[in-house]
Amino acid sequence: MKEIARKLSIKEKVGYSLGDVASSLYFNMFMLFLLYFYTDIYGISAAVAGTMIGVTRLWESFSDPVIGMISDRTNTRWGKYRPYILWTAIPFAVIGILTFSTPDFSMTLKIIYAYITYSLLNLSYSLINVPYTSLMGVLTPNSLERTEVSSYKFFGASIGGIIVQYTTLHFVSFFGKGSEAKGFQNTAIVFSVFAVLMFMLCFLSTKERVKPQAGRQSSVREDLRDLMHNRPWWILLAIGLFSLTWISVKLGSTVFYFKYYVGNTELAAIFMVVGSVSNAMGLLLTKYLSGLFGKRRLFILSMVGNALFMSAMLIPGSEQIGMMFTFHIISSFIGGPAMPLLWAMYADTADYSEWKTNRRATGLVFSAAMFSQKMGWSLGATFAGLMLSWFGYKANVTQTSDSIMGIRLLMSIIPGIIALLSVVIFLFYKLDEKFMHEIEAKLEERRNKS
Repeated sequence: MKEIARKLSIKEKVGYSLGDVASSLYFNMFMLFLLYFYTDIYGISAAVAGTMIGVTRLWESFSDPVIGMISDRTNTRWGKYRPYILWTAIPFAVIGILTFSTPDFSMTLKIIYAYITYSLLNLSYSLINVPYTSLMGVLTPNSLERTEVSSYKFFGASIGGIIVQYTTLHFVSFFGKGSEAKGFQNTAIVFSVFAVLMFMLCFLSTKERVKPQAGRQSSVREDLRDLMHNRPWWILLAIGLFSLTWISVKLGSTVFYFKYYVGNTELAAIFMVVGSVSNAMGLLLTKYLSGLFGKRRLFILSMVGNALFMSAMLIPGSEQIGMMFTFHIISSFIGGPAMPLLWAMYADTADYSEWKTNRRATGLVFSAAMFSQKMGWSLGATFAGLMLSWFGYKANVTQTSDSIMGIRLLMSIIPGIIALLSVVIFLFYKLDEKFMHEIEAKLEERRNKS
């Protein structure tokens, strides 16, 4: 037991975080540029693009629990979850490149191609990221240590985000030489190669330590039944859904905001990078602040502060750039701890389920994170696309006052309200530090006897 109880090395925490550097390259390309790519470059309408993203994400989301259960039952010399990082990295990269390609098809075939490539992209994302996120739950049995690992994970995500936010439009211009279509495809190639390298380093740097209790192999029916009775898991599922929805709405609207409201698309990259750096600074304080306030209270404070300053983005006029950046920096910094806390709490719900049932299904529990993430992406992207269409948005033309107001609302009040809804739901979450310490002690006692 000494091996699994010890603190993880900095090397392993950094190695694990590289997986989220890689994932974030894709995540940010989806969130920031996919709707823009489909409307302004690929040539399909905002309503069609938003609906396609929503429908595709909806049915693909249900594959996550299946992948979670399969990975829980995988047994290799590398463990249960690490092998999927090795097996899926290259196919994921290839499909990512195809998604940001623009074949010369008719409009009908373009839409079919978008549905197929985006569906395959979602599936491959699940195949690598459900096991990757589950891996966090078996690196160590210590709840506070997992919170720190989650902070490293999201710092890696911030690094990946900064890379995409700062370089994408520059790469598109450099590689495209006047053709945004060619520029996006070549940029996707660069990011995909880099992502494969990061995934490989993550695979080589980590080790699975928390093992299911001997003789406790459960059936699929038992795992699903345990999950259905895991109330904290359901609460986090709903919170994750709302959290990713507001993130998708805001980030997916950023390029539109700066292109059509501010009138300077180049500022979008700077705006996104500044936000990611501020967010990274905030999440670096997660371990210290969670020890000071507790994970539950810190999450509430982080989300409320973030929502208020995000909503204030409605105030600045199109020329008040300093005010825009100020509100964005503050909201991003305050919101830094929220997501690492949420993902660390998923691991807590896996412990809670094992404590109650004597069975552990880490992959299935963490599939909730991916399920809510995909559903949040889909709802946010669909909602943003439909809202743009409803307000009269048309690509590459001067916008009406109604469409400009719609874009401003999608950057401020709307995501702020959605973020506050997640706080309301979180008030029902009861796994605080005292309860988790008791659970950890009981589980360690059981494992020592097995």
